[in-house]
Amino acid sequence: MSQKKIVSIEDRIPKLKQARKKKANRRLVFYLSIFFLLISIIAYLQSPLSEVKTITIKGNTFLSDNEIEELSGLTTNTNIWSLNKKAIREEIAANPIVDSVEVSRQLPRTVKIEIKELSRVGYVTQESSYYPVLGNGTVLHDAGQKLSNGDAPLLLDFKEEEYLHRMTAELEKLPTSILKLISEIYWVPTDDNKNKLMLYMNDGFMVDGTIRDFAEKMSVYPSIVSQLEEGSKGIIHIGVGAYFEAFTDSESQENSGEDSEDTTD
Repeated sequence: MSQKKIVSIEDRIPKLKQARKKKANRRLVFYLSIFFLLISIIAYLQSPLSEVKTITIKGNTFLSDNEIEELSGLTTNTNIWSLNKKAIREEIAANPIVDSVEVSRQLPRTVKIEIKELSRVGYVTQESSYYPVLGNGTVLHDAGQKLSNGDAPLLLDFKEEEYLHRMTAELEKLPTSILKLISEIYWVPTDDNKNKLMLYMNDGFMVDGTIRDFAEKMSVYPSIVSQLEEGSKGIIHIGVGAYFEAFTDSESQENSGEDSEDTTD
C-alpha cells in the first residue's frame, strides 16, 4: 500500500494566517473605499460643482426666458439633485399662456425646460393696436402692435368674454391652413341665435356660421370652395347643412362699391 503524505498542523498554520490576513486586507480596502466614496459624495453635494450652472429654455414665444426662470424658481445656486421637477412644472403651467411643460436634468450642471405655449388664434383691436388672442381666450395686452401679422383673423364685436373664449377654443381646433384663410370674424348675435357669426375670407368669400361646432363645420370650407366655378362670389353657409349662396347683381355691385371706398381710403 502506498502511504499518504501527512502534513502536520504546524506546517499549515502559516498559510492559514496568510490567507486570513489577505481576506482581512481586502475587506478593509472595501470598507475604506465605501467610506471615501460617501465622503466624496457629501463633499460634492455641498460644493458649487453640484449647483445649476445653465438653464436651457425651449419652445417659448410669448414668454421670455427671464419670465420662465422666475416662474420656475431656479437659480444658479440651486442644487441640481434637489430639483422638485413636479413643483417646477406646476408653477410654470399655472401661467395661462402655457399649455404644457417638461423639466429635465442634463448632467453635469444643466436644467432643460421645454414648454408648449397655446397658439395664437386671432387678434383683437383696442385703441388702434392689435393684441394677440390665445386658444383659451387670453388676450396678450403686453404684446400690442400697430399692425396685424396676418397669420390669424381679427375677432371683432365680441362684447361678451364668454363668447370670445368659446370662439377661440374652436379656432384652436382648426388646422392652420384653414385658420390662415380667415381675414375677419364678426360676432353678430340675434335674439334667436347668440352664436351667430359672419366671416370674411382672404379669398373673397363670406361665411355664415355659428360658434357652436365651428371647427367641425368649417373643416368643409376648402371642399366647398374647390367645387365652385372660378370667379364665383357669395356666402358659404355652414350652419344647418353646408351650401353656397351666390350674390345677386345688386349685392355684387354693392360689395364692389364698398371695395372701391376702402381702396380710396
